[in-house]
Amino acid sequence: MGTKLRTVCCAMMVIVILAVSSNSVVANTEDAPNVHSEAAVLMSAKSGEILFDKEADQQMYPASITKIVTGILAIEYGDLNDMVTISENAVDVIGTSVYLLEEEEMKLEQLVQGLLINSGNDAGTAIAEHMAGSEEEFAELMNTFVEEQVGVSDTHFTNPHGLYDDDHYTTAADMAKITKYAMKNSTFREIVATEELEWVGEGWETTLYNHHQLVRDHENVTGVKNGFVSQSGFTLVTTYEADNDEYIVVTLNAPTTTDSYNDTKRLLEYGVDTYDTKTVEKGKQFEDVYGNEYILEHTTSVTYEKDADLQFDIRNGSLVIEDDNQIIRSEPLKQIEEEDEEEALPVDVQEEEEEQTLIDRILQFLNLK
Repeated sequence: MGTKLRTVCCAMMVIVILAVSSNSVVANTEDAPNVHSEAAVLMSAKSGEILFDKEADQQMYPASITKIVTGILAIEYGDLNDMVTISENAVDVIGTSVYLLEEEEMKLEQLVQGLLINSGNDAGTAIAEHMAGSEEEFAELMNTFVEEQVGVSDTHFTNPHGLYDDDHYTTAADMAKITKYAMKNSTFREIVATEELEWVGEGWETTLYNHHQLVRDHENVTGVKNGFVSQSGFTLVTTYEADNDEYIVVTLNAPTTTDSYNDTKRLLEYGVDTYDTKTVEKGKQFEDVYGNEYILEHTTSVTYEKDADLQFDIRNGSLVIEDDNQIIRSEPLKQIEEEDEEEALPVDVQEEEEEQTLIDRILQFLNLK
């Protein structure tokens, strides 16, 4: 199988946040829902803040929500127009399938659709072998990607589809961060939001229906993936568009599929009813009491309880956001000076160079040119 990778240099917004409090704004309220899943997280996609946490850092088996990582890697580092030749290994992989045939040729894009919409394990193996030569090598790429690109540290993958392995694990918090990253990609978003898709392959012609029930049933649900193996229980990752935010819910090891969906719906309702998010856009200018002018270099968001009375102030060159005289966020500002405007490297150029450095490391890892 080929090992071709196409480097896709996407401008990535690097948000440097100096949070005075922890990255959590869990409300001190009796209204927080009771969930049956062993671990669960509700996160704001805009601010990255954890709004509900049950065993969020406990390492657990993910099952097919693993495919979120396989899918975003294929989209960002593969050529979706590539033709992939299906191997015997891919055909023989157990579990949910899109019924690929040995030596069949299929576009990488269609394999990603079969992976994310119909949860095809065979599609996952085919993608891994095409991009890295084997499932094992692709798993190493997955681990490098989530650690260095996404910034998670309690996750380790051994395969592209999520079939059980004792050393294949993640946490609810890590999966929320991975999903937050993946949902910034428009192609990924489009695929995981697909309710149904006409599928034409040599071994199977049918209509695929998204395995995530809420994607089909609720307009505001924008993705993303469900999973199950006996060792993991029922796992579910969901994104939901609210007025000023997008919420991410991860539930792990629910006793039944009904529990996973009901837990998710309760957490989404809790998020919508309890929280709001304020976003301050990149480029907004501020002036302190001494007449010094500053500019915000990166868009920043803060999530807070709806009854909060937010106050914004400029102190020591930082944007300080308070609620009831308690600092909930401190964001550094850049002072506006004429020489800085003339000599500073544009922010987008700096971000592009940082992104290229990571891509170079991934390519070196795979020994590609």
